[in-house]
Amino acid sequence: MRASIDAALPVLAEEALACDAMGQLTPKVHAILRDSGIMRVLQPIEFGGMEGDPSELSRLVMDIAAEAPSVGWCAGVVGVHSFEFGQADPRLQEEVWGKDVYTWTASPYAMLGKARRVEGGWRFTGRWPFSSGTDWCEWIVVGGMAEAADGSRPGEFTEPHHFILPRSDYVIHHDSWDTMGLRGTGSKDVEAVDAFVPDHRVINVRKLNDRFYFRQNRPDSRLYAMPFDVVFPGIISAATIGLAEGVVRRYRDYSESRVNRGGIKAIDNPYQMAVLGSAMADIAASRLHLIDDMKRAYDHAMAGGEVSRAMQHEARRNQVRAVRRAADAAHAVFSNVGGNVARNSNPIQRFYRDMSVAMCHACNVDQPVYAAQAAFTFGKPIPPGVIV
Repeated sequence: MRASIDAALPVLAEEALACDAMGQLTPKVHAILRDSGIMRVLQPIEFGGMEGDPSELSRLVMDIAAEAPSVGWCAGVVGVHSFEFGQADPRLQEEVWGKDVYTWTASPYAMLGKARRVEGGWRFTGRWPFSSGTDWCEWIVVGGMAEAADGSRPGEFTEPHHFILPRSDYVIHHDSWDTMGLRGTGSKDVEAVDAFVPDHRVINVRKLNDRFYFRQNRPDSRLYAMPFDVVFPGIISAATIGLAEGVVRRYRDYSESRVNRGGIKAIDNPYQMAVLGSAMADIAASRLHLIDDMKRAYDHAMAGGEVSRAMQHEARRNQVRAVRRAADAAHAVFSNVGGNVARNSNPIQRFYRDMSVAMCHACNVDQPVYAAQAAFTFGKPIPPGVIV
């Protein structure tokens, strides 16, 4: 898979502009991602997956995003869903992958839906923005607040759940995606109206984070002993770091031919080279910071250990810090390009716009995560809504 992706990187880079123009991944990109196996790294072995190492998936996502931003983003965001599905009800797994192990699933997880309890399941309604890669997906997992499962307190939507729907049960609003960056992800709005979702397609968020589904459905598959709230935001962070690296790489390439208004080549300007050198160091540090934590958690889980809350808080703190460090490095070089960076023909601005949009993702918001980790250290309650 690594060899396949490495060989395809030039093609993916060439297709990046076409993805942006189409507002979704091109058929060629879809075929490369499908055939390479990258979308099945975290998928169960019995359904054609690898049950592989999330740290290696993170590395691959970074490498793709540094050359083809929207492709790297979708490879991570769409590819990570199999980690959740792999520990869900076996009936759901059979529905999604039983006939086609190449099936993709979109999201988003924002708790914007409402679910009413009915016999055998839920009646579910909502509309969600930012469904990355959704044109190529046959299923979707979306967030919603549900009534109590025991039927008490009807009309009170207080329980966060993930609801999984087939393509026939929701619509894609194709005119909803017009953005300044990550245009090729096709992260359109999706909507479900009074869809029936049976119980086996519903995942309780608290139980997911407590690894209830791993223990119930895949106790012998140690990959799924990892916390969802380490793996999912870690992949978001990996894609964003890759985008920041793309900015720095484009700056490096541009510096070889750039001459400033004083006739000095950029590569002979010690200040501009200092900016480049420090940015390259910060990108390298960010990559290592994220991958090391993911690998440590994975190795611990594979050895039979439980990833503790302390480890989880530390990993999330380091994820957002690594992303912030990488984004600051990209901003530093962007500020030193000069006026030509404003031209649409300059690839630096395209990567910078994509990175700026990625930084708006909830998983990349850093201050609440720092505060949560510090609060946990001192035994204080964690502020509500913090993704840890």
